[in-house]
Amino acid sequence: MKIILCTLLTLVSAAWLVDLVNTTFPPNSDWLWIVRQQAMYLTGLLSMSLMSLSMLLATRPRWLERPLGGLDRIYRLHKWSGILAISFSATHWLAELSDDLIKSLIGKAGRLPKVRYDGVLEVLRELGKDMGEPAFYILLVMLAITLWRRFPYHIWCHLHRIMPVLYLMLALHSVMLAPPAYWTQLVGALMAVFISLGVISSFISLTGIIGRKRQAKGTVIAVKSTGDVTEITCRIKEPWPTQQPGQFAFLTFSRLEGAHPFTIASAARNDQTITFCIKALGDFTRNLGRRLQPGQDVTIEGPYGRFVLDRHSRKRRQIWVAGGIGITPFLSWLEWLQTQSKETVKADLHYCIRNRENDPFIARLQTLCAELPAIQLHIHSAQHGEKLNVEALSLADNRKEKTEIWFCGPTGLAESLKKNLKTTWNGPLRFHQEAFEMR
Repeated sequence: MKIILCTLLTLVSAAWLVDLVNTTFPPNSDWLWIVRQQAMYLTGLLSMSLMSLSMLLATRPRWLERPLGGLDRIYRLHKWSGILAISFSATHWLAELSDDLIKSLIGKAGRLPKVRYDGVLEVLRELGKDMGEPAFYILLVMLAITLWRRFPYHIWCHLHRIMPVLYLMLALHSVMLAPPAYWTQLVGALMAVFISLGVISSFISLTGIIGRKRQAKGTVIAVKSTGDVTEITCRIKEPWPTQQPGQFAFLTFSRLEGAHPFTIASAARNDQTITFCIKALGDFTRNLGRRLQPGQDVTIEGPYGRFVLDRHSRKRRQIWVAGGIGITPFLSWLEWLQTQSKETVKADLHYCIRNRENDPFIARLQTLCAELPAIQLHIHSAQHGEKLNVEALSLADNRKEKTEIWFCGPTGLAESLKKNLKTTWNGPLRFHQEAFEMR
């Protein structure tokens, strides 16, 4: 993710710099006015390029799933490109407000001449100028409620649908207020490509066709609640791609609530059934067991994700780590392995929980692993002092062995593990993590 964002920012900045070097300013121009103008141009370019990327990623492009590592990472890139875009928009806005400050310091002397158009173009320029400020203020509000984790997810989803409209407003603002000379240079060509992709993506989003080709109608056939986990089994009525163990899907039980992503906790079955294990993490998931009834319709979209068993390396030692509800992709891995008589995967599965005495998955895990002798199950119950650490993952004499860790669980646990592994692990190590955050 960092490489993609840094590459994009570097490319746009380099194009801007080339234009700046080739720009001739009026001889009486003051350097303060030049700095203000170029700061506005650069921050505007960076903001629109990032926002265009964010709009493209919001369409869930299938052709980017493999190179970017799955939809979970696409959405993470979508989120951070949007946050950076709004940050540069804020800097752009502050640069624009510096007009009065500069006038108070040196007056209007040396101010750069404004671009003027004739007829319809001037009308469009004024319209684009007027659209920029309100769109920016709404973007700030959207950023605030996105970062506010307690804001209801379903309300956030509906509000998020105005983003394509805001993008189109800002695209008009950018095109009409950009220097005319840009469109004959590299920076203009880059922005034309970025904005074209963003505009097309915005219209795709507004038409509501995102993910439609990957949707199938289904029926809820069983609902079971154990503690704070609800297990839902659905039967798919329409053709649906066979999911790979470890993938996830979007479930829609009502149009008002919208779609929610959940990991598939079962392998592909011949009877077209599919199971999800959902932990109560918010108002929607907390009441799901009471609201759903067998026979209820459901729309299933997917499958998505690259946290799949097929990607594991046979040449590396396998360590699988699950934290809480992060066990769900591994359940589908184990269930799939039950059906593969010739498939032998040797791995240590570490399951981290709060209390082993009331956990809803331990019995099922023990049953699955009992039939897979090559899978060693390790339970780490925090209330029993069995916290997972690097020592629990491996004996000291195995730390030079080529190893692959697959992790799904809380981000805090993942960061703690990765930090400790950097200082204690001596051998080649790959760390795969499910970046399962859609917001």
